[in-house]
Amino acid sequence: MNIFRISPPEVTPQDRINREAQDWLVLLTSGRATVADARALREWCAQSPGHALAFEQTKALWHQLQPAVMQLQAPRHFGRRAFLGGAVAASAAFFLIRATVPGGLSGLGADYITEVGEQRRFDLADGVSLELNTQTRINRRDSDEGAQQLELLSGEVEVQTRAQGVLKVQAASGWLSASQARFNLRNIDQSVCVTCLDGSVQVEVLGRGIRLEPGQQLTYDSRTVGTPQAVDSSAVVAWRQQILVFNDATLASVINEINRYRPGMLLLLNSELGKRKVQARFSLDQLAGVALLIRDAYGAKCTELPGGVVVLS
Repeated sequence: MNIFRISPPEVTPQDRINREAQDWLVLLTSGRATVADARALREWCAQSPGHALAFEQTKALWHQLQPAVMQLQAPRHFGRRAFLGGAVAASAAFFLIRATVPGGLSGLGADYITEVGEQRRFDLADGVSLELNTQTRINRRDSDEGAQQLELLSGEVEVQTRAQGVLKVQAASGWLSASQARFNLRNIDQSVCVTCLDGSVQVEVLGRGIRLEPGQQLTYDSRTVGTPQAVDSSAVVAWRQQILVFNDATLASVINEINRYRPGMLLLLNSELGKRKVQARFSLDQLAGVALLIRDAYGAKCTELPGGVVVLS
């Protein structure tokens, strides 16, 4: 008996790049993409002209398939033939763009949570209050000493403690201790920034102990610890008044920050444009149209994708 075996087609380097571009687009339109994902995609597109072209072609494919998907989602009745046609088109999009999204959602099941664009206040026992900014996850920690302990998993929070005892807060590789104090704490992609607003804050990180006084700010990550810097505290906590303040910041960092507050994502693929310095104030209710402001101010090309994603190039 003759047995014929069909070998799978050889995957070429360009095939691999095309599939990676499709995976990137699935991640972007899933609603789960993070600022770190956007940074990684920029680096991926910069690897070669072929990478950038593959992503551009994948975006164009989405636009070609979008009418069929919209027809399928439209809130009206239509015939079986039309339904099947739309279903086939939508299924083709589903299988063409692979639906396996890498990574996961950090902070699932946290004790104190805010979602995209949400800000909430929590009053804890012993005079501790938390003002959570957008996309923040905080857990309570058990303590043998009986003192309150918290862990900032991700996001940003303003903490005020009037307790007689010491409040301890973990953020990435560091611990903060304070009593009768107020401070702002950020943990974005395991890069931590703490700003003392009132009282004093003791920071223990990487074997060092650093005391912060009002108006001083310290940054650290898993490998490095900065030195305390004097900052404008009002700009740090402007988010409490629904305002974002940027002083001599790069456009790339401005977009990363804006992405924390709006559904979908602004994705800047022009690295040179990302280095431009920005001096700006945005109210949070302006962010829906901020892509058009960037387009008009810097001449960037805007491409809208499903899921609220806007590619700036």
